[in-house]
Amino acid sequence: MATILTKRLNKELREMQTHGLPTGITIVRADDLSEWLLSVEVLGNTLYEGEKFCLRFEFPHNYPIDSPAVTFVADDKWTAPVHPHVYSNGHICASILGPEWSPVLSVVSVCLTLQSMLASCTSKQRPPDNDKYVSHAPRNPKNTRFHYDDDTV
Repeated sequence: MATILTKRLNKELREMQTHGLPTGITIVRADDLSEWLLSVEVLGNTLYEGEKFCLRFEFPHNYPIDSPAVTFVADDKWTAPVHPHVYSNGHICASILGPEWSPVLSVVSVCLTLQSMLASCTSKQRPPDNDKYVSHAPRNPKNTRFHYDDDTV
């Protein structure tokens, strides 16, 4: 019997493959239903022009009721963008990944939101507490209690 997770992710993947993805977003890997990788490129005249970043989506068993754990991949191949809401370990301080998550959101809508967040950035810098946070961060960013108070970057 298919679970709500299986039905929802199969539907999202089928829509991405059938209707295509928004410009600048591509599937890197989506061969299982526990983790997907998508690349995001910010197009146009932005601070991140010409840069590509990889997002890792880890889906909980009760997705889409509960949000996925979404991080920028930071490894030998990919780097996390230098942004006031992105820690160097790839964790993202964005309210839609926490208290403002809604089951109507999708993988594509999260990618678009983060693409827009990068496009509107006016200063490449890490969060002020980056070093302290990264040294004590849990593996899963959903286990962090972020403080959402700045939507200007």
